[in-house]
Amino acid sequence: MSLFASLTDAAYALVRPIVHATDGEAAHNLTLSALEPLPRARAALTSPILATELAGISFPNPVGLAPGFDKDARVAAVMPRFGFGFVEVGTLTPLPQEGNPRPRLFRLVEDGAVINRMGFNNGGQAAAAERIARLRACGIAVPLGINIGANKDSADRIADYAKGTAAMAPLADYLTVNISSPNTPGLRALQDKGALEALLDGVAAAQPSGAAKPVFLKVAPDLEPADIDDIVAVALGKGLAAVIVSNTTIVRGALASRHAQEAGGLSGAPLAGLALQRVRDFHRASGGKLPLVAAGGIASAEQAWERIRAGASLVQIYSAMVYAGPGLAARIARGLEDLAVRDGFTRVTEAVGTAH
Repeated sequence: MSLFASLTDAAYALVRPIVHATDGEAAHNLTLSALEPLPRARAALTSPILATELAGISFPNPVGLAPGFDKDARVAAVMPRFGFGFVEVGTLTPLPQEGNPRPRLFRLVEDGAVINRMGFNNGGQAAAAERIARLRACGIAVPLGINIGANKDSADRIADYAKGTAAMAPLADYLTVNISSPNTPGLRALQDKGALEALLDGVAAAQPSGAAKPVFLKVAPDLEPADIDDIVAVALGKGLAAVIVSNTTIVRGALASRHAQEAGGLSGAPLAGLALQRVRDFHRASGGKLPLVAAGGIASAEQAWERIRAGASLVQIYSAMVYAGPGLAARIARGLEDLAVRDGFTRVTEAVGTAH
């Protein structure tokens, strides 16, 4: 792990009791404000074992920052300092929106979890595009994904995704179409086969002429087997670059925190088993033909390795950093090196899907 990440984790351990005594959203905004002045990363954590290629993009390592942490692309160029091999910003909507009423972000400390009902709060795609263009001019050490969504009050959500594609694809290494948030009413209905086909056709038509970017689709974990089969069929038929499995869940298991019944999407440790199973399900349904990105409940190198063995080419983390600190990405990446060697692989990519 890098010295920078180690020192940051040590500092985080000292301030975490204070951070956790603060409202979750306020603490998050303070974190972004503290990170924003840091100089951009000039290099990424990588090695021959960790280097990964997906959709024609070279990832220095397979551990990415999930969207939601840096909605408005304020610190994307800084995050590789903590060991991230790629960064995904957003979710960004065509127009700025406030999101749902506060409070809307809750730490479930006893459960190692988070519940959010943010509602795609962001400053809009135009402001983010200006910021990302400046980042691009200076250089970003890792691939940058841009996650797009629809405005809550939009009369035509498919048109919103087309607008987002036209605005953000020129600035992205890959584009994520997010139809899996439980916090925008009706959004998950776009996972239905007919609606999904129409949506992806709209996105394809809005791609930059002669410079189309890879499209990833982010899905919910709360899916039935028939839903998975339909999504896989559409994804393969439309030539999607990857499916991200998965977003937060609306299912509540046995949780200890007083916030357990708050409305919103649950992430963190309780999501781990469900999210892992969904990676297995999508790998099975596609016969390993559809590249997967695993997200949800990943807090260690062992858990990331399990997702890779189950069929994921890349992994993303966010909620676990609330408890483990920002150096978690570097610890996971270095741990993946050790696990690959332990299990007889010369590269992490050789292990994708080998648990089946």
